[in-house]
Amino acid sequence: MQLLNTLYVTMPESHLRLENDTLRIEIEHEVKLRVPLHHIGAVVCLGNISLSTPLMHRLAETGVALVLLDANVRFKGRVEGAVSGNVLLRRAQHERSMEPGFVLETARACVAGKLRNARQVLLRGARESKNPDEAANIARRADDLAASLRALPASVDLDTLRGLEGEAARQYFSALNFLIRPDAREHFFMDGRSRRPPRDRVNALLSFLYSMWMNDCRSALEAAGLDPQVGFLHTLRPGRAALALDLMEEFRPFADRLALTLINRAQLEPGDLVIREGGAVMLDGDARKTVVVAYQERKQEELTHPLLKQAVPLGLLPLLQARLMARAIRSETEGYLPFIAK
Repeated sequence: MQLLNTLYVTMPESHLRLENDTLRIEIEHEVKLRVPLHHIGAVVCLGNISLSTPLMHRLAETGVALVLLDANVRFKGRVEGAVSGNVLLRRAQHERSMEPGFVLETARACVAGKLRNARQVLLRGARESKNPDEAANIARRADDLAASLRALPASVDLDTLRGLEGEAARQYFSALNFLIRPDAREHFFMDGRSRRPPRDRVNALLSFLYSMWMNDCRSALEAAGLDPQVGFLHTLRPGRAALALDLMEEFRPFADRLALTLINRAQLEPGDLVIREGGAVMLDGDARKTVVVAYQERKQEELTHPLLKQAVPLGLLPLLQARLMARAIRSETEGYLPFIAK
């Protein structure tokens, strides 16, 4: 289960070295952790982390991806060995990206998956709310998402589809504050979605979780032999992993649910998210560790896949969905089927 074995290095000033076939993490020359390379599927470094050249070479040789993110969790680079993806599949993907009908159909599926899973977050929140007025408000937003879903088939082009998705996202995020426990809202409150940089604690937490999901989706696509740069919903842009963003859409609500859990269970305190000069908000080192541990634990939870009719760990869903994307591109199925949570 390679996707379950991503090593996140979050402590500033960490230095990673190769010790035989083991990754060694040191801070100020003190060994903090040793991990055999065969237990690792990817290494993600956040912020000021240094690595030895022999380790980078060995990671590339063994097919372990090295992902570099800055302190704001922005993607900076990726180091990996020779691409082993299926060249015929990638050629078919590039050809499909030029077919307007397939592009629109696949983009619709990605948006539908996101909205259906987001609606489940709201419906659950409405059921669990102890305030009748707030429960009714959340339920209305869930109805708005249902209306957006009904409107998707009528979207005749990508611009219309993206407009529907954007309006649905605004309705959805406007309801998330009601899913936060009342006594935490003073410090954990979001005024819409903000990024680059996030302007409040909730947005900072969401951006951090989305970045981790993004990395797992990109790894899944590469494992399936697809080109993560060539997408359908998201436009092509140099340096943008458009298909990874497409695949991640249906998983964003899972990140939202985890963020709400961390806040509502008081696993994160207001002081864990630091407000910087200019208004940007960032997680401190200990908070990052808390979120990463919670994310890795959540990935172990099993969900029933509606197509396979069997339980699979959440962390393996991106790989399964990447393979379904490949089948759709090869015309082995009638379009892409996103994962819908129950």
